Amino acid sequence: MVEGETPSDKPRKTTRYMTKYERARVLGTRALQISMNAPVMVELEGETDPLEIAMKELRARKIPFTIRRYLPDGSYEDWGVDELIVEDSWKRQIG
Repeated sequence: MVEGETPSDKPRKTTRYMTKYERARVLGTRALQISMNAPVMVELEGETDPLEIAMKELRARKIPFTIRRYLPDGSYEDWGVDELIVEDSWKRQIG
C-alpha cells in the first residue's frame, strides 16, 4: 500500500448491496444506541420504538456507521452505511 493511501482509495471488490446480516447488525446496534438516549438523526413523527426509529434512519441514510468487510486475503473494505444499497423488497416491508 502506498503511503497515505487508505483501503477505501482502491477500487472495491465487494458488492454495493447491504447484506441481510449487515442490515440486522446495523439496525440492532443503532436501536440499542437509541434506547440508551443517543441523538436521533431524523425527525420523529410519534415513533417511540427504537427499532422503528433505526429503520427510519436507515431509509433516510442517516446512520453514521461504517461497515468493515474482511476479504479472504486478510485485507478489508470499509463502506459507509450511506454508500450501500438496501434492497427494495425490505423497504416495502417496513415502509
